[in-house]
Amino acid sequence: MLDLTPAILLGLASLAMASAPSAAAADGKPTVVLVHGAFADGSSWDGVADRLAKDGYRVVAIANPLRSVKGDAAYVGALLSSIAGPVVLVGHSYGGAVISAAAVARPNVRALVYVAAFEPAPGETSLGLSGKFPGSTLGGALAPPVPLSDGAADLYIDQAKFPRQFAADVPAARAAAMARSQRPIAQAALLEAQVGAAWQTIPSWSIWGDADLNIPPTAMAFMADRAKAKRTLVVKGASHVVMVSHPAEVAEMIEAAAQ
Repeated sequence: MLDLTPAILLGLASLAMASAPSAAAADGKPTVVLVHGAFADGSSWDGVADRLAKDGYRVVAIANPLRSVKGDAAYVGALLSSIAGPVVLVGHSYGGAVISAAAVARPNVRALVYVAAFEPAPGETSLGLSGKFPGSTLGGALAPPVPLSDGAADLYIDQAKFPRQFAADVPAARAAAMARSQRPIAQAALLEAQVGAAWQTIPSWSIWGDADLNIPPTAMAFMADRAKAKRTLVVKGASHVVMVSHPAEVAEMIEAAAQ
């Protein structure tokens, strides 16, 4: 089995740098780096990325390994180091924990945008934050864990439950396709204690839906308030994948952070 240790992930990140933006935009606009979360992939940002690109932003939707907060943050951090000029770093769901660690001591990160995302303080876990307030039904929607050869386990959402749990306001055909192509997260990543919280020193913006069944909206309000977010937006009726169902609102929030 492929051993995706942090060192190997950093090596893989160096391969991605060949296609990463290495020069600052001529008009001074920051590069926007989009980091997906568990059970999703880079395509979940397509609607947002298209709008940002149309408005003149350079965009990178990175493939988040979903193996561990520390290792995933190192992977994203390597990409950030390859980018000349300012960056707006955006995370969805578990990707919020990753960007919170990846942006620490990265002076080119100008702003953080949390999209239905975790914003852990040091020592907190994603699982702990999702259970801090009532409302998450994710546990009951998971398929049985998939055991790996190293003793770890991967988590998936049951495909039959995925549309309602994860993407209730997304057209049925798109939600079914997302269920089939979902990327698993290592169970241990959701239990890993956070080291570093860049939102403590970097300005942040937050957007989420009030119909999110993965992370309780009250938990996201708590985290945004604790981070002293510059701006928050709660999208009425939006599911956990608010960037898929409401890409215009998410793109607008990112552009506000980029100013």
